[in-house]
Amino acid sequence: MHRRIAGSLTGRITKWLVLVAVLVVAGIMTTFSARLASVQNNEASSWLPGSAESTKVLDELSASVDPNDIPTLVVYHRDGGLTDADLAAMDEDGKEIAELEGVTDQGVLTPDAAKAAAAQGAPVPTLVSDDGQVAYLYLVLNFGSNGWNDIPAAADEIRDIAKIDGGEVHLAGYGGQSADSAEAFEGIDTNLIFATLGVVIVILLFTYRSPVLWLLPITCAVVANFIATGLVYLLAKYADLTVNGQSQAILSILVIGAGTDYALLLVARYREELRRHEDRHEAMAFALHRAAPAILASAATVAVGMLCLAFADLNSTAGLGPVAAIGVTVTMLVMITLLPALLVICGRWVFWPKRPTYRSAEPTSDGLWAKVGRVISHRPRRVWVMTTGVLLIACLGLLQLDTSGLSAEDSYTQEFDSIKGQRLLAEHDLSDNSNTIQVVTDTDAAADVVASLKGVDGLGAAGEVQPLADGRSWFEATIDADASSSAASDVVEAARESVHGVDGADALVGGGSAFLLDTKIASDRDSRVIMPLVLAVVLLILIGLLRAVIAPLILIATVVLSFCAALGISALLFEHVFGFAGSDPGFPLFAFVFLVALGIDYNIFLMTRVREETATFGTRKGSLIALASTGGVITSAGVVLAATFLVLGSLPLVFLAELGVAVALGVMLDTIVVRSVLVTALNLDLGGKIWWPSKLDSADAPLTEAEVDVPMETVH
Repeated sequence: MHRRIAGSLTGRITKWLVLVAVLVVAGIMTTFSARLASVQNNEASSWLPGSAESTKVLDELSASVDPNDIPTLVVYHRDGGLTDADLAAMDEDGKEIAELEGVTDQGVLTPDAAKAAAAQGAPVPTLVSDDGQVAYLYLVLNFGSNGWNDIPAAADEIRDIAKIDGGEVHLAGYGGQSADSAEAFEGIDTNLIFATLGVVIVILLFTYRSPVLWLLPITCAVVANFIATGLVYLLAKYADLTVNGQSQAILSILVIGAGTDYALLLVARYREELRRHEDRHEAMAFALHRAAPAILASAATVAVGMLCLAFADLNSTAGLGPVAAIGVTVTMLVMITLLPALLVICGRWVFWPKRPTYRSAEPTSDGLWAKVGRVISHRPRRVWVMTTGVLLIACLGLLQLDTSGLSAEDSYTQEFDSIKGQRLLAEHDLSDNSNTIQVVTDTDAAADVVASLKGVDGLGAAGEVQPLADGRSWFEATIDADASSSAASDVVEAARESVHGVDGADALVGGGSAFLLDTKIASDRDSRVIMPLVLAVVLLILIGLLRAVIAPLILIATVVLSFCAALGISALLFEHVFGFAGSDPGFPLFAFVFLVALGIDYNIFLMTRVREETATFGTRKGSLIALASTGGVITSAGVVLAATFLVLGSLPLVFLAELGVAVALGVMLDTIVVRSVLVTALNLDLGGKIWWPSKLDSADAPLTEAEVDVPMETVH
C-alpha cells in the first residue's frame, strides 16, 4: 500500500470518517448475521454432485418418492423384557405420534400393526426382538425442502409422548440422527464465538501486557465477523450458496483467528514506527505502508486457496470455499481500515503501561528470536538438515491415518440419543429398516435385478417392485448395518456390482448409505484435484509477491513438509490419545487447505520483511533482522490461531475436533519450527541465491562474525 494512501486512511479527519463508515456497514450487516443459521443446508443429499449414482437415483424417484421423507424409529427397551402393557403403550403412542405435524400420512407402524399385516402375508419388518427386550415404532417425517430447523422440535414432541415407566426410549433412524446433529450445532452462532473470543482475549492480555490494547483487535474481529456472516447470509439466501453447520463454525473461527493475526502484525509494526516518529498519524502511515502488503498478500493467499475448493465435487466443500474467502477478505479490509483508525484515535496511551515513546530503544533487536537467529547462523546447513529429518520422521505417522469414514456412533465425541437407539437395535439383532438401498432399473429387467441381489451379504429381501415413468421401476431392500458404517458401504458396493452386471437393466443403486459412500468417493476425488491446484495457486502468488522463483519453491516445500508432519502426529494422537475410530474422508483435504493457506501466511510475514531488509543489508543479515523483528509477533499470531481452531473441539463432532487439533498443531509447527528455524536456516545457507532470477542480492556476501554477534538493529 502506497504511504500516501495509507496516510489518507488515518489522517486527522479521515480516521473519523473511516470509523463511522465501517460501523454503519457493520450495523446493517448485523441484522442479517443473526439469521445465518436459518439458511443452513445440512442435508447430505444436497451436497453431492449430479454425477453421483445416488443423486441419479434420487432424480428418477423424485416424482414418486419424496426426497424430504425422513425415516424415523422410536426404540423401546426394558431389561428383562418388554411387558404386554409396554407393547400396548407403544400402540397408543403410535396413534398419538401419527397426529403430530410433520408425520406423513403413511402413519406409524407399530408392533400390533406389523403382526396383523404379517398374518395377511404382507412383507413387513420384525419390530420386536426375539428376546423381547427391544421393540420400535416406524414413522416418516416430512417438513418440506426447508424443514431442517423443524426436526428438533418434532423430536422433542415424540420424546414427550413415547415413555414407559422403568424402561428407556430413544429416537433413532435418520430422524433421530438429524435431531442429534441439530443439537450438536445448537448455539454455534453464539457459544462458539464467545468461547473463541474468550481464548483470544486471554492470549492478547499475555501478549500485549496491557489492560486496554486487547480491546481494539477484539472489537475489530467482532465487527468483521458480523459483516462477513451477514454477507454470507445474503449469498446463501439469494445466490444459492451452500452453507452448513461446519462451514459456519469454520467461518467464525477463521475470521477471529485471522483477524487477530493481522492485528498483531499491524500493531507490532505501528509500535516500531511510534519509536521512530513523533506524530502518531505519520507513524501509522509508515506502519500501514510497510505492513499492509504482507497482510494483503496473506489474505489473498488464503482467499484464493479457499476459492480452489469451488472446484470440489462435493457441494458442501465447494460452498466452504467462497464462505471462507469472504470471511478472510472482509477481515483483511476491516483490519487495515477500522483498526488503524482506532489506534490513531486512541493514541499512545492505549499501550499503557509500556508506551512506545519517541526515540526509545526497539526491544526486539536483542530479544529471544535475535538470539535464536545467531545460534542458527553459525551452522545453518546442519540446522536445516536436522530439522528436515525430524519432520520427515513425524510424517511416518501418516501410516496410521484411517480416512475410510466414521459410523454414526463414532462421528460424535459424546453419546447422543440416536446412537443409544441404534446400538440397542444392533445388540438385539433388529434391522434398522429405515436404512435401505433404493434400486432403479428398466422394468423389463426388474426380475433379473432382484434376483442378482439375493447373494449380497447384509442385504434383506427386496420389497415390492413399483413402476416409474418411461419404462422404469424401483424397489427397496434393507441394509442390516448402520447407515454410515463401512459395513453398509460394502453392502452398497456389492449391490452395485451385482445390478450393474445385469445386461440391459441400466440399474442404479441409491439410498442413505449410498449417499455416504458417494460422498467418500467425491471426497477422494476432490483431494486429488484440489491439493495440487492449491499448491500451484499459492506458488504463483508467492512468485509475484517475492519476485523470485527459488524462495517460493522453498516456502511451498516447507509448508507441505509441515502439513505432512502435523497430520502424522495428529494421526497418532487420534488413535492412541483420543481414541477416535478414524477420520472423515474429507478431513485430509480440509486440513491441507487450511494448513497450506494459513501456514504460508507466516512465511509471507517473514519473507516480505526479509526482502525489505535485503535491499539494505543483504539476504543473510536481512534474514536475521527479519527473524528478530517478526519472531515475537508471528509466534503470538500462531498461538492465537492455534487456540481458536482448538475451540472447534468444544463441538461434539469428531470431524471438527480432528480438524481443530491438526490445524492447531500444524500452525504451531509452522510458527516455531518451520518459519523460525527451517526457513531461516535455508535463507542463511543459500543467501542471495533464493532471489533467483532477480538480482536483489547479487553480491551474496557471507555473514561476518561481527554481523552475527551484534544485536539485530532494525532502525533504518
